[in-house]
Amino acid sequence: MKFGIGMFGDTGYDRLTNRFRDPEQRLKEIVDEVKLADDAGIDIFAMGEHHREDYAVSAPEIMLAALSTVTKNIIVSSGVNVISSADPVKLYQDYAMIDLLSGGRAEIMAGRGSFIESFPLFGQDLHDYDELFSEKLELLLQLNKEEKINWTGKFRPTIKDQTVYPRPKREIPVWIAVGGTPASVFRAAQLGLPIMFAIIGGSPSQFKPLVEYYKEQYTLAGHDSTKIEVGIHSHTYITDSKQTVLKDYYTVYAFQMDKIGKERGWRSNYTQSQFEAGMSMQGALYMGNAEEVAEKIIHTIKMFGLTRFIAHIDVGGPSHKELMKTIELLGSKVIPIVKKHFEK
Repeated sequence: MKFGIGMFGDTGYDRLTNRFRDPEQRLKEIVDEVKLADDAGIDIFAMGEHHREDYAVSAPEIMLAALSTVTKNIIVSSGVNVISSADPVKLYQDYAMIDLLSGGRAEIMAGRGSFIESFPLFGQDLHDYDELFSEKLELLLQLNKEEKINWTGKFRPTIKDQTVYPRPKREIPVWIAVGGTPASVFRAAQLGLPIMFAIIGGSPSQFKPLVEYYKEQYTLAGHDSTKIEVGIHSHTYITDSKQTVLKDYYTVYAFQMDKIGKERGWRSNYTQSQFEAGMSMQGALYMGNAEEVAEKIIHTIKMFGLTRFIAHIDVGGPSHKELMKTIELLGSKVIPIVKKHFEK
């Protein structure tokens, strides 16, 4: 079982100045936050990719390269790379370099992306959404397994007798990130790839049939069931009490959820009652004091048979001080409580 933190690089909106906070400052804060996570014994850092004003990180690989030189043990992973709109050859080359810089700690979390800004930015047609992902994932996996590449596809020129340099220290682990689409779950199982579920709303128990479906199809595809890896990636905020979460974080979180909800047409007003329901044992928000969050993580691990839990900690742009506290409490209290429970 491994534990991690995830970020999108939310800059946060300052409602006094009516502006998003400085991305330069946010990038520097992320470096300090991940250095603390590394010192605290947290296993993984996952960095998201977005191409929007409210997020500071458009290229996870740049952030991970910087982090690989100032950390010692933490796995540096994307969370996710939107491979549908990327060039898999360049992406693989970048991660080969990160792997070398980090001493073999690089990972790729591949996803289709729930935001679509990268498609017009890089000249991709959204009508090819599914086909782009399938083809580019196929090429990425081939690059990871074979030194000499011969490949023909629909969306990029043919590759003939080419090798990507430099070579990484080893085959780079590739995870598939999904939001709950059965077809995505089936693809990951067929390929024998580890899977990360983004569970950010509703009840985690709703995902149990999909987790079981993944495990079933993984085995039916002929893969070794002892190598199954399942993780979840969920919104997390750890402080002194649930009351402190409501006081310090609810308005920040609700502002971002309302902003995205209005963009997508599925939510107009994120209420405090919804937030508190999410913090309950049945909800998808891992928020509260260390003991409460640990209890909920233990419950979730048992429900799914998890091998990873990624705490996504920067939704809406909580302050650097708040993020440092969440990381410190995750490393010093939450993870030890969870580990002690399963050592019994």
